[in-house]
Amino acid sequence: MPSSALQVARTGLEAQDTRMRVIANNLANVSTTAFKRDRANFATLAYQDARVAGAQSSNETSYAIGLNLGTGVGVQSTSRMEVQGSLQMTGNSLDLALDGDGYFQISLPGGQLAYTRAGNFSRTAEGLLVTSQGYAVQPPITIPEDATTISISEDGTVSAQLAGQSDPTQLGQITIASFTNPQGLQAASDNFMLETGASGPAQIGIAGEQGRGHIRQAMLEASNVNVVEELVDMIETQRAYEINSKMISAVDEMLRNANQTL
Repeated sequence: MPSSALQVARTGLEAQDTRMRVIANNLANVSTTAFKRDRANFATLAYQDARVAGAQSSNETSYAIGLNLGTGVGVQSTSRMEVQGSLQMTGNSLDLALDGDGYFQISLPGGQLAYTRAGNFSRTAEGLLVTSQGYAVQPPITIPEDATTISISEDGTVSAQLAGQSDPTQLGQITIASFTNPQGLQAASDNFMLETGASGPAQIGIAGEQGRGHIRQAMLEASNVNVVEELVDMIETQRAYEINSKMISAVDEMLRNANQTL
């Protein structure tokens, strides 16, 4: 039925429009620290079974194949690509990158915990290690005012050289959160992820242990968006959108011919 073909083509337009939105968000975040690109996943919509394979075609025979008409396509989900981004040297002692799996823990206003791989931290006037929004890293790390140099080891141990002391003073340890299903984390603004029932509870541990990544001081993880790959996907999406548009035009032409002829 021509009218059904119009609806099928419409679902194609909507799906490609959503995919283009995902690509646009990836490209918009190409310079965002530790951003992970998303991928749109498609699924067929419900089928209309005009004839079911195996159904009785007579008293003694059955249909070898069915007659199934698809009703289009929809975006089933988006998957976050957890591929490691490249590590870029910054020279800032409070910039931290994770080389491997895991997330830094951040305390949001109200006490809710969020998780991020963007380690562009700084310290407040009171010496607390915080994100650029002023949210404290968990467990809290306080850097004394008279600290001359700050050292953060691969396992997250934070030490500082204090004025008048010959040996460095240990200030605490930054721990890393991991999840059974990191794909289940809910993406939020400001590079944060939130725990959900699908992600499972955060499992806190030491960097470099039990599959968690190592901490790299004075480095930041770059976005894992590949501009060339996104451009290719964008062209592919544009072509698919164009084909669905032509399908609507073709069906419209068929309907016009039918109205003029019949």
